[in-house]
Amino acid sequence: MIEAVVGFLTGVIASMGLGGGFILVVWLTVFAEVEQKAAQGINLLFFLPIAFISLIIHIKNGLVNKTLVKKLALGGILGAVIGTFGAMWIDNSLLRKLFAVFLLIFGLKELFSRNPEKNTDKVQRGKS
Repeated sequence: MIEAVVGFLTGVIASMGLGGGFILVVWLTVFAEVEQKAAQGINLLFFLPIAFISLIIHIKNGLVNKTLVKKLALGGILGAVIGTFGAMWIDNSLLRKLFAVFLLIFGLKELFSRNPEKNTDKVQRGKS
């Protein structure tokens, strides 16, 4: 039952664009004792349908700046390929530590940011 609750919460948070994968990876590695690389693979498989559904809804609501997406897509794809191959060469324990450092830095940035709502005014509805 706990797996269903974690999956549900991760899906809700991920569909809002808030990083639900963090919760899933942490839960899998800490509580379910899944190896870091396997947890990241599970997270990616879990993410795909959530991202697809969320993207459709966000496009319908005019919340996706298609011009910006076109500019960022190639770099994102290239980064994903490099990161995937890079993760294969990194030991699980090091990968787990790198993930923890990333979470810590991200959390501190969010905790100490002056105006966390600053980007909401920049959303350009319906721009294509």
